[in-house]
Amino acid sequence: MPDALLTEETVSAAVDAAIAAIDAAGDTAALKSARIAHTGEASALARLNATIRDLPPADKPLAGKLVGQARGRVNAAIAARESVLAQVERAALLQAERVDLTAAPLRYRAGARHPLTLVRETVEDVFIAMGWEIAEGPELEHEWFNFDALNIDPDHPARSPQDTLFVEPIGAHLVMRTQTSPVQVRSLIERGAPLYVLGPGRVYRTDEIDATHLPVFNQFEGIAIDRGLTMAHLRGTLEHLARRMFGDAARIRLRPNFFPFTEPSAEMDVWHPSAKGGARWIEWGGCGMVHPNVLRAAGLDPQEFQGFAFGLGIERTLQFAEGLSDMRDMIEGDVRFAAQWGLVTR
Repeated sequence: MPDALLTEETVSAAVDAAIAAIDAAGDTAALKSARIAHTGEASALARLNATIRDLPPADKPLAGKLVGQARGRVNAAIAARESVLAQVERAALLQAERVDLTAAPLRYRAGARHPLTLVRETVEDVFIAMGWEIAEGPELEHEWFNFDALNIDPDHPARSPQDTLFVEPIGAHLVMRTQTSPVQVRSLIERGAPLYVLGPGRVYRTDEIDATHLPVFNQFEGIAIDRGLTMAHLRGTLEHLARRMFGDAARIRLRPNFFPFTEPSAEMDVWHPSAKGGARWIEWGGCGMVHPNVLRAAGLDPQEFQGFAFGLGIERTLQFAEGLSDMRDMIEGDVRFAAQWGLVTR
């Protein structure tokens, strides 16, 4: 609206335009826009009010009263429309949020913790009860902790890109850890001996996904370093674990094998009395007496301290405990898989 002389007609026209816009506002947002347009600094009433300063002194009181009454009418119209719109919007909100008490209730299924988590915590509880500590380490690991400190030679097949995920730049000597054994080395260096530590965690290999292999899976590895430890202590520890996991009738057997970080080394089988398809021996993992070179790498004297170590898969343990045939079920994220164990709280 161009600047106009302040007269009753121009003031009345500005008021009529304002009230028309206010009445046309369909919601509080539109009403806010109308208020700004017709009462703000750029509104017609504001411009008419600005012309009062140019009037003769004798005319200013009457002109001020005229504009003031006009503004009062507009503000009253805004307040009345705001009250109406608030009631309408509240009624619409109540209708939208209305609850039909006669309708059938929505039933939400209770969630369940993943069985791999339950297995891990069960194993941790077994070792904590024996006085062991739980330790964790980085999944992005230095090559020295993952291989060299574990007596794995530079030309060992495990150090090839076909078996290990190296992180660029190669010169940084960083790998995605292939085992949780680096946690054992870090624990030896940081805590010294005597040491009784269980290191659970995620590890990485270049395996293809199939029923028995995963490129990312979970292990728990244990190490005990003290004076006078023998294979008998190793066997007793693992047999106790087997009975806690598979029942009192479970037992283990050790078969000679080779691992760079243990000597002597053994493959451990567990007699699973309630295995699906009948009781039988099942290969569970590797173990042995800690190699003297591993103790030296951690700054310990192998003439004074001896120890044992073992490494077992959490997915594999769950397979044995529950008679599962396909590891892929554990990683697909189907809630029905975890729901088989129900809601478990610990």
